[in-house]
Amino acid sequence: MQTLAGQVVVFSFGGEDYGLPIGQVQEIIRHTRPRSIASVVPWVLGVINLRGRIVPVCDLGVRFGIGGGAGPDGAAGPGEDAKIVIVESASGVAGIVVADVSEVLTLAESEVEPLPAAGGDCRRGIAKVGERLIALLDPDLLLSGVAGAA
Repeated sequence: MQTLAGQVVVFSFGGEDYGLPIGQVQEIIRHTRPRSIASVVPWVLGVINLRGRIVPVCDLGVRFGIGGGAGPDGAAGPGEDAKIVIVESASGVAGIVVADVSEVLTLAESEVEPLPAAGGDCRRGIAKVGERLIALLDPDLLLSGVAGAA
């Protein structure tokens, strides 16, 4: 398994902090409402046109089984600070709706612990930064079910 240390983009969702490897984050854009599409993947909200490229947009609340919406503290619907993080994964490019992107952190090995029972989950570890806990996500596993994310 790859190291979990390094630079991560930290964002909030459902009142919790999450991190994605900066090398797999293409860009962060202001939230725009995705166009609904029929999908067998329940956490795909729809698609957006990103400079001529069709990009699926995902709802982490549904993906993690904590309800829909990327508003503050998991409220339904995105808040005014909501963003879409455009992420590159093994299955292609997709957007993830988040409440807000707060920072880019450089994590040392000593700040990161793997999850003991992650199994098929997309959470690979936990970073301890001061009193904060940041769940570190694996984009390849997170977006593995997004059909047509290319």
